[in-house]
Amino acid sequence: MEIAYPISGATIPPSASALLERIAAALPAMRARAEPLDHAARFAAADVAEMRAVGCLVAPIPARFGGLGLGTEPAGASATLAMLRLIGAGSLAVGRVIEGHVNALRLVMRFGAPAQQRQAAADTRDGHLFALWIAEREPVLLTGAPHAPVLRGRKSFGSAVGAATRAIVSATDAAGDAWLVSVAADHPNVATEALAYPPQGMRAAGNGRITFHDVPGGVLGAPGDYLREPEFSAGAWRASAVASGGLDALIETACAQLRVQGRGTDPHQLARMGHALIARETASLWLHKAAHLAEGPTDSPDRQAYINLARIAVESAGLDALRLVQRSLGLAAFVPPNPIERLSRDLATLLRQPAPDEALTDGAAYYMQRDLPP
Repeated sequence: MEIAYPISGATIPPSASALLERIAAALPAMRARAEPLDHAARFAAADVAEMRAVGCLVAPIPARFGGLGLGTEPAGASATLAMLRLIGAGSLAVGRVIEGHVNALRLVMRFGAPAQQRQAAADTRDGHLFALWIAEREPVLLTGAPHAPVLRGRKSFGSAVGAATRAIVSATDAAGDAWLVSVAADHPNVATEALAYPPQGMRAAGNGRITFHDVPGGVLGAPGDYLREPEFSAGAWRASAVASGGLDALIETACAQLRVQGRGTDPHQLARMGHALIARETASLWLHKAAHLAEGPTDSPDRQAYINLARIAVESAGLDALRLVQRSLGLAAFVPPNPIERLSRDLATLLRQPAPDEALTDGAAYYMQRDLPP
């Protein structure tokens, strides 16, 4: 699975506000490329390169390494949310790739040794794209941990496959302990291939399989570290932030089409769009608090529960908006190249995060025994 994604030095943005302005300026071109990339199921290499050029790849590394700490330091919570939401509004596939990059760097900065943190920061400044490959359908075996770790086995699904040159991989040792391992994804013993049956949406995210043939790596932290709560569940808010950007794009595009068709003042359309806007704002309010709880300097006792519920709030808002938009536009919403058709597939796919029922009931169970969230 070959993907052309050139590596060069990453731009370091002067500030979070400057970064967000640059991302906003890049969105029209990203949206114009989205349809042909989806049609060809081709990785959004030019878009990811553009995000590198504006500073997105370097922004997550901590300030002490020359970044902005977006996703890795408490002060970056609001800007991280704004960055992921903006990119999601341009392309959910690109948002998924950048969110994986942020997530991978956060894990290195949280669990890695100082030397590993410095190396990850240096790699990021050199322009390397990180991926997070933790799907567990086919467990990867780890031997030689912790001093000489080697990976063998296959990940049945990952994003940025063939494009990411660094990756954080979950693996299991012979004793059944779960580890995180940092690897060079461009190592010659890493083989990648396209999926025989690709997902319905997110076709430009570089979805594929990864096989490790005795690939050396470095373990991050102790066994089981990355599965510990509340950190494990708290990270879900970042995928929801990307999805909220897709929700923004869906509603914006639908409203524009209704106006062009002269149906923007129809009372039935106004009612549907009103409900869609309510859903979007509801998701936004949940996300803003979730971001600050997740990234805050101290662990709030309701951190995990609130973020679980926020994730479901965003999912519900997205599914409600899909129903309303598709009813408003009718069959046209299902016929390419109408961007609504692609946006609907991408958003529906991204909203399908693992264990939604468990997230909902765990969040509800916490508040059933305590005060309701303020």
